[in-house]
Amino acid sequence: MLRPGVWLACIVALSVPSPARADATLLLGEPYGQFGKITPTGHAAVYLSRICASTPTELRRCLPGETGVVISRYHQVGGFDWLAVPLIPYLYAVESADQVPSFADAKTVATLRNEYRRSRLLEVAPDSANGAPPPGNWFQLIGAAYDRRIVAFTVPTTIAQDDELIRHFNAAENRGRFNFFLRNCADFARDLLNLYYPKALRASFLADLGMTTPKQVAKALVDYTSRQPELQLSTFVVPQLPGSRPESRNPRGVTEGLIKTKKYAIPLFLTQPWVSAGFAAGYLVSGRFDINRYSTVSYDPVDLERLAVHVAGLE
Repeated sequence: MLRPGVWLACIVALSVPSPARADATLLLGEPYGQFGKITPTGHAAVYLSRICASTPTELRRCLPGETGVVISRYHQVGGFDWLAVPLIPYLYAVESADQVPSFADAKTVATLRNEYRRSRLLEVAPDSANGAPPPGNWFQLIGAAYDRRIVAFTVPTTIAQDDELIRHFNAAENRGRFNFFLRNCADFARDLLNLYYPKALRASFLADLGMTTPKQVAKALVDYTSRQPELQLSTFVVPQLPGSRPESRNPRGVTEGLIKTKKYAIPLFLTQPWVSAGFAAGYLVSGRFDINRYSTVSYDPVDLERLAVHVAGLE
C-alpha cells in the first residue's frame, strides 16, 4: 500500500479530468493543540494545481511534472503577508511523496520541518545566530498533515484566470498585514477565490459576528457551486498522518464555538442567557455546516507516474 503522501498526490492527479482543466482547492485544516482549543476555527489555505512558485513569494505557471502550490496568509513569517509552498512539502515537509514516513512522532516532524526549511525556506525563515531554527510561525508552512486532517473543496479554473492571478499576486505588495479579526487566513482564502469567481464568497455576520472563518468560506463555496452546477465541485480528504500527536478536531465557526465549547458556553449561558440564545439562533440560521459530509472515501492510487503528468504544463 502506498504512503499517505503518494495517495494524495495521485488523488490530486486523478481529480483533473482533462489537460484543459486545472483547479483551485480550498484546504480547510482542522484545529489542533492548545491554541485550537481556545480558537477552534482551524486554518484555511488554497491549493492551485496549475500555479507554482519560483520562490515562496513569486508565482509562475507550473512546468510538466510539477504538482502546484499551496498559498496562504501567515502571522509573522519573514514579514510577508502570503507565502507559497509546493503541495507535498506543505503537507509533509519533504520534497517527494516517496519520502513521507508512515508514522511520525514530534521529534521526527520537527526534524523534517527544519531540514526542509534549511534547504528551501532560508529567505523567509533564516537560522538564528547560533544556527538553531528561528522562533516564530514558520513551521506552519510545511508538514500540515502531521498536525491536522484537511478537507478539500475543489473548483475548476481556466488558463486565463490562473495567469491573471499570477500577475495580480506578483505585482501587489507582499507585506505582513495579518489581523486575527479582520485579515486572517480565511479572509485571504476568500479573497483569492473571489478573484476567480467575483463576489462568490462572503463572511456571515450571523454565524461569525463579522469575522471570516475557514468553515464559513467552505460553506460559502459549497453554496455558490450548488447554484452553479457547471462548476462541478469535488472534494477529498487529506488524513492526519499517524503519530504520537493528538488528533485534530472538527473546525467551528464563532457562534458555534461559543455555544458548543463548554468553557465558553456554560459561563455565557449562566451570566447572559439571552446573548447565548442569540448566538444559538445565529448558528442555527447561518452557521450549520457539516464538513464530514464532504469527506470522500479514499481512492486507491493508480500509479506513481500519474504524479508526473501534470496538466499545468499542457495547453
